Amino acid sequence: MKVIENIKSEKPTLSFEVFPPKTSDNFESVRVAAEKIADLKPAYMSVTYGAGGGTSDFTVDLAEDLIKQKGVTPLTHLTCVSSDESRIESELRKIKSKGIENILALRGDIPKDLDKSKMKYTYAYELIEKIKSFDDDFCIGGACYPETHPESENSKKDIESLKIKVESGCEFLTTQMFFDNNILYNFIMRLLKAGVDVPVVAGIMPVTNAKQIKRIISISKNALPQRFIRIVDRFASDPQALKQAGIAYATEQIIDLYANGISSVHVYSMNNTEVAEKIKNNLTEIIK
Repeated sequence: MKVIENIKSEKPTLSFEVFPPKTSDNFESVRVAAEKIADLKPAYMSVTYGAGGGTSDFTVDLAEDLIKQKGVTPLTHLTCVSSDESRIESELRKIKSKGIENILALRGDIPKDLDKSKMKYTYAYELIEKIKSFDDDFCIGGACYPETHPESENSKKDIESLKIKVESGCEFLTTQMFFDNNILYNFIMRLLKAGVDVPVVAGIMPVTNAKQIKRIISISKNALPQRFIRIVDRFASDPQALKQAGIAYATEQIIDLYANGISSVHVYSMNNTEVAEKIKNNLTEIIK
């Protein structure tokens, strides 16, 4: 099934992200976790792609397992970082052969030791064009940053880049995490004003431990609302209390998004079956 068909539905939908293991030794435990999340019957599940393409085989294998064992639609990640043309074509052939119809095309995080001059595809839109030319039947999504991509010159340039992605064949955008819904609402208004009218999937990260918060601040530079900061300050020393508070905060964000017309929400569940299950259970009467 094409992800875009789910996303365009006015009915509230929930999807989850899982990531493959770095080594084959851990594949079974990740597969079990992914299948437990699949049992929650999400609209679809995205399967990430390791930096430098190191987990690409596991990405496709895990996505195939979700189809065969659980009948869940997978959205496989593909990145520019592993952008040797023959390798990309090999990946696309493999994805196609497994019956996978959906790809999230990303530039990807560039390892510090990577020689950028050897990257054939430098930007996500170039990868999108390649996928479209390889097989126009793939449903292709892209990423966006409501708070502006950290490497963009400014928000205007960032939206211009998103417009190029869409013109290249991107059918929907999934946001990076954010903690203030007003940031997303303003972002969508700016997209529409610029003529970018593809569906936007809201990406929500339930923050359940203090390490996550430090990583978020150091890497993504997200704006943290005072209300969120107070929750962290109050419960940071109590892991279980912080987990419960983090899940509650994410749930409230999701409900507000649905209430304001954002019908598709994607949860960065970090392979955590407990977090995924609790969020889904908090929404049982909302996403019937």
